[in-house]
Amino acid sequence: MKECRRSKAQLMQLINEVSFAVNDMNLYLDTHPDDKSAMEFMCDKIRIREEALKEYAMYYGPLTIVTADDDCSNSWDWVMQPWPWE
Repeated sequence: MKECRRSKAQLMQLINEVSFAVNDMNLYLDTHPDDKSAMEFMCDKIRIREEALKEYAMYYGPLTIVTADDDCSNSWDWVMQPWPWE
């Protein structure tokens, strides 16, 4: 079965969307700390964001320092790759 790899633009879109959701939920939970469904929603988006960041690092280079220090991003080769805005 052929692996369906997401494009750089698709991954950036996903990362931006879930990052916005995480930030928004973080603000909401500051004033509603007992909202369990909001906490579950945020945890799910955090998981999706982490997976997307790892996938991005594997194919296109790391976006964060957390994904820069893993086996799939070829160590410090990331500094030689195009920057995300290029």
